[in-house]
Amino acid sequence: MINVVLYEPEIPMNTGNIMRTCAGTDVTLHLIKPLGFSLDEKSIKRSGANYIDKCNYIVYENYEDFLSKNNGVFYFLTRYGNKSYTEFDYSDKTQNIYFIFGKESTGIPLEILKPHFETCLRIPINNKIRALNLSNTVAIMIFEALRQQHFDGLDFYDTFKGKDHIIND
Repeated sequence: MINVVLYEPEIPMNTGNIMRTCAGTDVTLHLIKPLGFSLDEKSIKRSGANYIDKCNYIVYENYEDFLSKNNGVFYFLTRYGNKSYTEFDYSDKTQNIYFIFGKESTGIPLEILKPHFETCLRIPINNKIRALNLSNTVAIMIFEALRQQHFDGLDFYDTFKGKDHIIND
C-alpha cells in the first residue's frame, strides 16, 4: 500500500492538491501536526476540488504519534538525499510504503533524516531553484510507485464519459 506523509504542511493549496491526487490514486494521506491551516478552511476545500471527502487521510499529533501507529518502508524526500527516486523498488504491493515529505519552508528536520540516510532520496533538478513544489513532488512519487506496480486498480480511460467517447462523439 502506498502512503504519503506530510510533516507539518504549511500551505493549504499544496495539501488540497495532494488530497485530490491521493483520492484519484487510492493513496492514504498522513498529516502530521502542527498544520499551517485548518482542514475545514474554504481554501483547502477549493484546492481539493471538492474531492476531500474521497481522500483517505489521517491526522497525527506529532511525528512520534505517526511512528507509533505505522510500520513499513519509509522513504524521505529531501534535497539532501544522494540517491535518485528511480533507484528504489516500490513494486511490492504487500508492503506498506511511506513517502515522507517535509514542510514547505524547511523540509524534514535533520534529526529525523540522519538515522534514515539510506532511504533519503531526491528528485534531480538543476541549481536554479532550491526545490520543486511539494504537490508536484508528491505526484511524481505516487506515479513512479504506481508505474512500478503497473497502475494496478487505476483506470486507463475516462470513466465519466466512457472508453469510446472520442470515437463516438
